[in-house]
Amino acid sequence: MPSVKSITKTLLLTELLQGLALTFKTMWKPKFTVYYPEEKTPQSFRYRGLHALRRYANGEERCIACKLCEAVCPALAITIESDVSDDGTRRTTRYDIDLFKCIYCGFCEEACPVDAIVETRIHEYHMENRGENIMTKDKLLAVGDRYEGMIAADKAQDAAYR
Repeated sequence: MPSVKSITKTLLLTELLQGLALTFKTMWKPKFTVYYPEEKTPQSFRYRGLHALRRYANGEERCIACKLCEAVCPALAITIESDVSDDGTRRTTRYDIDLFKCIYCGFCEEACPVDAIVETRIHEYHMENRGENIMTKDKLLAVGDRYEGMIAADKAQDAAYR
């Protein structure tokens, strides 16, 4: 059987009045608005966005075609084919990432023994035509070459936590 206190709270609508009081209190505070294309919010150096393949300082690509990233990918978004190059080292002939399948988990980056594949902080990209969602080896290397400074700075910041 309901007590007198609960009946009084129900009849006087105290919970409703408390909610309205909170609403009116916050209604007059200044709002925090970010005007997105012109203003950007701070972003973590660990943000996982667009993928990139890195190169060594001498220009040689880092990927040694060990296929660990392909094996660890839970979404099966990575496809790698390899061949032995003229100097006897194993290199990739095909390195594709399907961005529609990718769940941006970062497992590929963690599994890579030579830091070849990384996820950059780039999140402003789009696809207009069919097939643009497949990041080929050339596209991945181009992203890596273009943003190597940002990638190296992010890796240096994260080094203390590894």
